[in-house]
Parts: sequence; structure tokens; C-alpha cells
Amino acid sequence: MPSINEDSLRQGLHNRRRVLGEAWVTQSVENANALNVEFQRMITSYAWDGIWSRPGLDRRTRRIMVLAITAAMGRWEEFELHIRTGLLADPADPEAAALDLATIQEVLLQTAVYAGVPAGNTGMAMVMKVLRELDLVPPKADFFAAPPATAP
Repeated sequence: MPSINEDSLRQGLHNRRRVLGEAWVTQSVENANALNVEFQRMITSYAWDGIWSRPGLDRRTRRIMVLAITAAMGRWEEFELHIRTGLLADPADPEAAALDLATIQEVLLQTAVYAGVPAGNTGMAMVMKVLRELDLVPPKADFFAAPPATAP
């Protein structure tokens, strides 16, 4: 495996901590072993620095893309991680890539159309699981009420 630049590792760890939270990253680093250490270093450098540091998209857009792609591919463990850390992220910190329920709803509606209703349905179930665990269950809604008007 090619050598990984230490500056890239530092920046990747910074990005990873901002998006996934200190506890998750600390656990990943502390759980490094002879089998996974090079993998952890690779994803930290290539994904979390090489991609998440690029200027073309903000972090929130990148997180939204992660949600859509992981739902489409059925990678529910990664989907759940980004739902949880997105909901827990500080909305005032753009580097943390916070999510709100309206955004998650739109991502899953879009995903259901392009990746299939089962992906959207499982995504909704995963979001509700996380919301219950975080004690953030949304209020009941009237199924027969007219949806809110959308902006033109």
C-alpha cells in the first residue's frame, strides 16, 4: 500500500471528527488492530481528507449524498451512522453537516423514486429507529390532511 502523508491523516481525522463526532472517531482509532489499521488510515486519508476536503461541495451536501447512495446500495450501517451523527451535529457549525427532519424526508422521497420504494421504506424505518433512540420522535400527522404548499 502506498505511503500515506501524515498531514493528510491529520486533516482526515479533523474532518472525520467534525462530521461523525469525537466519540465515534476515538472509538475507531482506539479499536485499530493489526488487521484494520491500514484500512482505517486509508479511509481517513483518502475519503475523509481526499474527498471531504475538496472545495466543490459543502459538507452538508456531501452527507446528503452519502445518505442517498448508502440507501440506494442498502448499506444501512453507514446510512444509520450518518443519520445519527447528522441529527446530533451542531446546526450552527457548517463543518459538522447537521441534518434536519425536512431534509431527511426529501432525501428519502428522492431516493424512493430513483432507487426504489423498498430503499425509501427501509430508510424511513432506520430514521425512525434512530429518532426513537434519541428521543426525537416527530409528532403525529393527519394522513388525510392536505400537504403543506411548496414554494414555486
